Amino acid sequence: MLVLVAVLVAFSGALGVASTLAVHDNLSGQLDDELRSASERAARFPFGAQAGPADGLGDPGAGLPDDAEPPRGQGAGTINVLVTPDAAGGGYVDDDGTWVALDADQAAALATVPADGSSHDVDVPGLGGYRALSVPSGSDPGARQTGTTTADDVRVVTAMSTDPLDAAVRRYVLVEVGLAVAGVALAGLAGAWLVRRSLRPLDAVAAAATRVSELPLDRGEVAAIPRLDASLADDRTEVGSVGAALNRMLGHVESSLTARHESETQVRQFVADASHELRTPLASIRGYAELVRRSPDDVPPDTLRALDRIESESTRMGTLVEDLLLLARLDAGRPLDAAPVDLAGLAVDAVMDAHAAGPDHVWSLDLPGEDDGPDDALTVPGDEARLRQVFTNLVGNARVHTPPGTRVTVGVRAEPGVVVLSVADDGPGIPAALVPSLFQRFSRGDSARNRVGGSTGLGLAIAQAVVQAHGGTITVRSSTAPPAAETADPAPSGTTFEVRIPR
Repeated sequence: MLVLVAVLVAFSGALGVASTLAVHDNLSGQLDDELRSASERAARFPFGAQAGPADGLGDPGAGLPDDAEPPRGQGAGTINVLVTPDAAGGGYVDDDGTWVALDADQAAALATVPADGSSHDVDVPGLGGYRALSVPSGSDPGARQTGTTTADDVRVVTAMSTDPLDAAVRRYVLVEVGLAVAGVALAGLAGAWLVRRSLRPLDAVAAAATRVSELPLDRGEVAAIPRLDASLADDRTEVGSVGAALNRMLGHVESSLTARHESETQVRQFVADASHELRTPLASIRGYAELVRRSPDDVPPDTLRALDRIESESTRMGTLVEDLLLLARLDAGRPLDAAPVDLAGLAVDAVMDAHAAGPDHVWSLDLPGEDDGPDDALTVPGDEARLRQVFTNLVGNARVHTPPGTRVTVGVRAEPGVVVLSVADDGPGIPAALVPSLFQRFSRGDSARNRVGGSTGLGLAIAQAVVQAHGGTITVRSSTAPPAAETADPAPSGTTFEVRIPR
């Protein structure tokens, strides 16, 4: 757009210069024609008397004789000067018809114009610029003699002012500049309007892209992604090509997401079906193992140990099946119960259970005092069983993956719009490389944290799924202490999980 305006300005400037020169040449030609006509009249009807003698060419314009008459038929403002070898004098008729004689300097300036048949520009003192033409005075040479001077030595200089020409050119330039500026401005406005009009469909393209960016494409079933109208996807225009390409891209994205969702649905369904089918045989295995253990006298010791192992592993496998079934249900988006749940009470129960299961840890509870808010400040709407499982998983994670003597603090506090649950320990911490994958399924950090008991790697994944099903978030912060040889004052290590659930 700016390039087009610059080209238009350059073209207008070049056209203006050319037209100004043409107008100036035309007006100058007209002035020359008028000057020749006036010069011819002055030559045919010269001054009625010869110019009087002067004191030499050093004092030209000593004046015409008192009986001298100016040439007849000249227009107002046209200067006529009679030049002889010894003197020069003349004048002009003003707008009132009064004859105005030239002074010596003015006459001398015009007397310098050569009689070469060409017009010359002369600056007349006190009068300005003039176009002058000098011709011999030849009406009746024999009748015009003064002493030894003949008519052949006499010239008549005719001059016309160039001020009207210059004023006309200036007016033309002003009008031309005004028209050029107006034309460029109008062209710029028209161009801007045309560009905006041609690019207006891009607003619809941007709006469609914005709507797509706001769709929840990262989870759940993918709804139909809106497309651009056919009028905005015409390949025959540049903007239409963009719209058509966007439609093709959206179609590819929709088909890819649909295929991904179908695959995930099949996997979830398989996990749910397999988990459901495994519950019965696992229960049967545990039942038969318990039944045999009721008669230990009839069973050899080695067999009893094998039955104990079978029972414990079947119990562990049953827990894994229940966890997989729960994740499959949460992934399917099944609604949870929504009843008021006191998170402070759940925290107390979780700490008591953890103290009984892990007496080698130091357990503490951090709850707000009676003056810190209303009694229901720590109550949220949700599924109590599922939220209790979140507490159990986080507290159990701290108990299992930290060494004895570790202090674990379970806290619940109210913040604007949410209730925050925190589980913090001062254990060895989690390496930074493992933190991004903590909430992935079957993710385990046993290589970084002391392992006391078995872990399925689903506890944190279930906690995250339950929290997200309640509209909340779960985050983790962890730091590992450097070896004592590297620093004299090592920074404290530890891990903190924070859960925010809207009230």
